[in-house]
Amino acid sequence: MIYQLTKTSYGTQFQQNVWKEITKIPFGSVRTYKEIACLIGSPQSSRSVANACAKNPYPIIIPCHRVIRSDGSIGGYSGSGGINKKKQLLNFEIGYEKY
Repeated sequence: MIYQLTKTSYGTQFQQNVWKEITKIPFGSVRTYKEIACLIGSPQSSRSVANACAKNPYPIIIPCHRVIRSDGSIGGYSGSGGINKKKQLLNFEIGYEKY
């Protein structure tokens, strides 16, 4: 399900672009920070995408847990529960323990 984000004063335009793109990732799927950077037209900004995820004001609604590193490792998670929660969410969504 894609949630519509209303225009808000929270976050930079770049962060808002990242968050909007992340809401398009389907349940059970993942994208890399690099893929998100390319999708928003900033292919050299994967680190900035990771920083935008860290500033995510609405974990779960903006599912930053679905964004992983290019090497397949899960990266960080700013939501409650940290990396362990990210692993739980990813494994729940795919239906088996992978992360």
